[in-house]
Amino acid sequence: VRIWEIQNNGTSVGKAAFSHQAPALCCVWSKDGTKVASGGADKAGRMFDISTGQTTQIAQHDAPIRCIKFVEAENSSPIVATAGWDKMLKYWDLRQQAPVATVTLPERAYAMDCNHPLLVVATAERKILIFDMNNPTTPFETTESPLKWQTRTVSCFAKKDGYSIGSIEGRVGIQYVDAKLKEKCFSFKCHRDTTNPMEALVYSVNSITHHPVYGTFATGSNDGSFMFWDKDARQKLKSHPNVGGPILSTAFNGDGKLFAYAIGYDWAQGYKGNTSSIKNTIMLHAVTEEDVKPKQK
Repeated sequence: VRIWEIQNNGTSVGKAAFSHQAPALCCVWSKDGTKVASGGADKAGRMFDISTGQTTQIAQHDAPIRCIKFVEAENSSPIVATAGWDKMLKYWDLRQQAPVATVTLPERAYAMDCNHPLLVVATAERKILIFDMNNPTTPFETTESPLKWQTRTVSCFAKKDGYSIGSIEGRVGIQYVDAKLKEKCFSFKCHRDTTNPMEALVYSVNSITHHPVYGTFATGSNDGSFMFWDKDARQKLKSHPNVGGPILSTAFNGDGKLFAYAIGYDWAQGYKGNTSSIKNTIMLHAVTEEDVKPKQK
């Protein structure tokens, strides 16, 4: 796991690095920007403290840790949530070695997001578990994905009243948690090449990220493009052309003025498709209001 500092002119400076004993599968910043937590195929969760430069192991599973998030409530010490391929969700108080709580999941964890008090876990077999962090060990709701194929990503709304979900079928689902808002749920197609009407090409939606100010969101896909959307108006705000390789992960910075996306091989074609033509690269996009601000009706 490598940590970079972005200068005002857009250049990057390598600041620190720490390692897992097997591939790192996930990482996340704490809200105050002082810590980075990560999970890996070595079944361990680790945390790097920016101020001290120290790395500590904070979590342990019986299989690779696929998802890790800080669960940060106002005026309370942060908890780290980890979800793994051992079908377990675990909560860790950073001051203790043992988990403070565990939840058995119906299947292997594929994606997770948290915007306190909302936490959403997506697993294999299209299962979705929704938690209220005021009762973190019992799902508020257990449901199936509105999408027909394997889940790739989930992202909580900025208003904490629902989440977006993306799948391998080039489709995004907009889901509200409150039963009174269920009629507002919908799904839409995206990241598809329909230039040949006889054979449409469908690409996986690998990453969804919500803008911290406007609540609009970005999608990144295997087709090498990223797009910005307004779920409330049900419209695309802006699309950006192919960047030269699959987009595997996306993120906004704290004020939403920078959008980062990672380009690399997605293993969709197995090891034979892993050629040197696709370089592992992190790119930055300067966000404009045209990208993310909802359009006036």
